Amino acid sequence: MLDKIKELTQTIEAFSIDSKEQLEQFRLEYLSKKGKITSMFDGFDFKTVAPEIKKSMGQEMNKLKVLAQTKFEEIQEKLNAGGADNNTHQKIDTSLPSIPNELGGRHPISVVREQIYTVFERMGFSLSDGPEIEDDFHNFTALNFPENHPAREMQDTFFIERNPDIVLRTHTSSVQVRVMENQKPPIRTISPGRVYRNEAISARAHCMFHQIEGLYVDKNVSFADLKNTLYHFSKEMFGKDTQIRFRPSFFPFTEPSAEMDISCFICNGKGCNICKQSGWVEIGGAGMLDPNVLTNCNIDPKVYSGFAFGMGIERITMLKYQIKDLRLFTENDVRFLRQFKHAE
Repeated sequence: MLDKIKELTQTIEAFSIDSKEQLEQFRLEYLSKKGKITSMFDGFDFKTVAPEIKKSMGQEMNKLKVLAQTKFEEIQEKLNAGGADNNTHQKIDTSLPSIPNELGGRHPISVVREQIYTVFERMGFSLSDGPEIEDDFHNFTALNFPENHPAREMQDTFFIERNPDIVLRTHTSSVQVRVMENQKPPIRTISPGRVYRNEAISARAHCMFHQIEGLYVDKNVSFADLKNTLYHFSKEMFGKDTQIRFRPSFFPFTEPSAEMDISCFICNGKGCNICKQSGWVEIGGAGMLDPNVLTNCNIDPKVYSGFAFGMGIERITMLKYQIKDLRLFTENDVRFLRQFKHAE
């Protein structure tokens, strides 16, 4: 037995290892469960050995195992560090230029959202947030939506199947309801976030998009305050030469209500394909809060009044960067996103 241990020791010491393939061959031949060292331990019966040599025999066998294990670990460390010449490791050419570690860029939606928030922050508006999964009261009822209003129908809203009173919010106005419920006037806040509509996805529509809505509630708030707020925002966001106009409209939660247009800053109002030759581009809706909305939020409409407005962040981003397909915002195409790496 001692002769066999001596023979294996010499073989292990002479085993040449210059690659990971040879290292794996060494492990399988000597250290694996079916390797020579393991087989020797399993096949040797210490009961047949005389007591006076049993101890020395065990020590020699352990030395053999330690020798093989040590050689395996040392060569493995060298190969992993690239210290050995082998076919799987190429030498490093220090004369080659380094690979640049490029940083990613911000998504255009994030850039424009922060720009909008910065403008309103300077006007004293705070930032508010709320859940994207809402109940019927905060998403519809509190905002003066009648039970038979089309927005409640399945073709517009994503309802939770097991609970028809729970929906994916269709606007961030639900956040404004929560703010009015938990905060006493004066209130001046904006609510950016994702919203969901059950619509077919196309170049101009999507089932998920971003809105930013504003709210101002205080004593003696008038439509003139609303116009001046949006007038200032348009000048800051789109340029000092931007004009603004309001067209009568209808929203259940505001009265009077209006659609808001800005003069096309691409053609300076002369007419182009972006503004459909009209010289004007719609960016959102606005109006004075309906007294029923204030009442639903436990605010006395005889004492307080307010206005609300909302706009789509995708729409503003498309106008600002002349993007013609809404789907590009959610496709994660690196070729598209790289264009906004240095956007401010």
